Amino acid sequence: MKPACRIDHLVVAARTLDQGVQWCEATLGVTPRAGGEHPLMGTHNRLLLIATAQYPRAYLEIIAINPAAPAPGRRRWFDLDDPALQHAVQQQPRLVHFVASTGDAGAGLRALRRLGIERGPLVQAERATPEGMLRWQISVRRDGQRLFYGGLPTLIQWGDAHPADAMPDAGLALQSLHVCHPRLPDLQAAHSAIGLQGVGADQGAPNLVATLATPKGAVVLESAGT
Repeated sequence: MKPACRIDHLVVAARTLDQGVQWCEATLGVTPRAGGEHPLMGTHNRLLLIATAQYPRAYLEIIAINPAAPAPGRRRWFDLDDPALQHAVQQQPRLVHFVASTGDAGAGLRALRRLGIERGPLVQAERATPEGMLRWQISVRRDGQRLFYGGLPTLIQWGDAHPADAMPDAGLALQSLHVCHPRLPDLQAAHSAIGLQGVGADQGAPNLVATLATPKGAVVLESAGT
């Protein structure tokens, strides 16, 4: 039996974290809480809880390259070093990817390899928080690519603690996430291989479409082929 795989968090890329905070306040009507730094990747983030009964522990991550951090000596995750993505977020942050949590990330990666899809090795990562150290394993390709324009999730396997456990209610709720891609059968096969639940998939131009309930009403975030 394949392990269950659920949405862990949505990834919104920003040129800077200040830009990301301003976007979040204007778009979602809330201020994201402090996140932390990722020394392994030279990035930092801000976080917001978006969990519901259907998407327990789900959160939204606003992430940017940390200008104060040393260059990591490798391509950063989520295509953050890609010139096209960097150009796309110059004016405004954008939904670019999602991460799915599983109890056995290694099994998920092996299942994808059987389909000829290399999602990347599992990398050990950690960051300090006021509540203690967070530790996790995450699949990161050496070239940093997301695959399927962000439609195939990065896999994550958390240690003893999960960041959502310490996040206050922000008045946000993830209502749905849909992925569009022209190679729909290939994407559906990949989603099935990892046991992904709660994500719709449609034929069409590459896009991620997340609908959130917010203090400003329903808000739709799209990647629009980024």
